Amino acid sequence: MFSQTVEYALRAVIHLAHEAPEARTTAQIAEATRVPKDYLSKILQGLAKKGLLQTQRGVGGGISLSRPPEEVTILDVVNAVEPITRYFTCPLNLPNHGTNLCPLHRRMDAAMAAVEEAFRNTTLAEVLADPSSTSVPLCDGTGTVQTLKVKSH
Repeated sequence: MFSQTVEYALRAVIHLAHEAPEARTTAQIAEATRVPKDYLSKILQGLAKKGLLQTQRGVGGGISLSRPPEEVTILDVVNAVEPITRYFTCPLNLPNHGTNLCPLHRRMDAAMAAVEEAFRNTTLAEVLADPSSTSVPLCDGTGTVQTLKVKSH
């Protein structure tokens, strides 16, 4: 349902929320989130253009959230990368349907509305502090961020 780009963006902002307010380099974020660095760089640039991230060049610089994790929702991130599509009129442009959606598109829209609402009501801080899970996002269970060891061929 969600693209790999959305998944990678969410991993990156969760990592930055975990490290907030400290800035991290693209290489550090890529290693922690297991996202290819070049691909991640483009995603981070897009999130910065949308105002979710701030960047600082030079010594002591890096990338950080532009707002506290308590103020950034999952929906903010998803919509910055690939906005959720809702159906308000017939996507087939059938003239006799208009805003009276058929049963299929009405159900598809209802599902997307539910996802949108869940994401709107979930901040990055809540994801990190979720008491219903014993797993910490991007961590190995000890609170240590996992790094991926890649074998050279």
